[in-house]
Amino acid sequence: MENKLNNNGNDEISLKEFIQKIVEWYKYLFSKWKIIVIAGFIGAVLGLSYSLIKKPIYAATLTFALEDEKGGGGLGGALGLASSFGFDLGGSGGGIFTGSNLTELFKSRAMVQKTLLSPVTVNGKTVSLAEMYIQNNEWREKWNSNPKFASLQFLPNSNSEKFTRVQDSVLGVMYEDLSKGGLSVAQKDKKVSIISIDVSSTNEAFAKYFCEALARQVGKFYVATKSKKARINMDILERQVDSVRRELNGAITGVAVANDNTFNLNPALNVRRAPSARRQVDVQANTAILTELVKQSELAKVTLRKETPLIQVIDKPILPLKKERLGKLKGILSGGILAGFLMSFYLISRRLFKLVSE
Repeated sequence: MENKLNNNGNDEISLKEFIQKIVEWYKYLFSKWKIIVIAGFIGAVLGLSYSLIKKPIYAATLTFALEDEKGGGGLGGALGLASSFGFDLGGSGGGIFTGSNLTELFKSRAMVQKTLLSPVTVNGKTVSLAEMYIQNNEWREKWNSNPKFASLQFLPNSNSEKFTRVQDSVLGVMYEDLSKGGLSVAQKDKKVSIISIDVSSTNEAFAKYFCEALARQVGKFYVATKSKKARINMDILERQVDSVRRELNGAITGVAVANDNTFNLNPALNVRRAPSARRQVDVQANTAILTELVKQSELAKVTLRKETPLIQVIDKPILPLKKERLGKLKGILSGGILAGFLMSFYLISRRLFKLVSE
């Protein structure tokens, strides 16, 4: 019983000491209110200055949907129905560009670099998006004093494989800047094939142009890759059709020539009719082959159309874009509160250091 009373007494004393310490620190900070207020005022001025100097950020958003007929129907439909009820049965990741793979494709350096070399018209002049990015960040002014960068150019639709080491490094810096915060690609829901591209930039036109150019560039690459095998097969069949058609035309001409040579021929001389008979066999054989190849070629075209995915743009970025900037009032409040907090933390740390050293 006595132990309990002692414990309760210790707890009560500890609580009182804790409250006293809080009151003591409060009085200490209150005694330094002038310093804290001055620091807050300086922070508010700095916050206001930052809000005036900081350029606004423009955000361009483009959304599109993908439809791949090759993966539809049958088992794919059953898996889709199961996933709608929250069951993951697998089997939906057969494609090389599905789900997260597709979003990573948008953020890959190859796609971003090709997009940066896309042509755009600015003030009546056709330049690449890379040049537009350089102008937005005022890199040319910094490069004029450096002969290594002074003559650096990024022409529209130029071949990046022929770039110098310096050009590759500059494109790498652009890619890093965009991938860190300027470019965001996300799939809204795993059950919905709608992908959103967000591009942020201090230049409104660049954000819009880059967002649209990236969607076009990735769309071309995606369609070409998904339908590559079917396209190769169709091209081979078309070459075979052309080759057999030439042979058939030659055989038909040969039959006509052989018939001309045997016109009014003595019926007893059947050997002279052999070339014409052979040509007729060639005509029949090539006709049968051509018929089958034409049938296979048409089937290949249908297969190509089925395996070519449909990319449907839903929403495009429309000017004026959404603008994000630090308001004056928000800058004053943020700067003042942050500076006041930092000054209070400094005063508390300095007093604690003195108490420990004593």
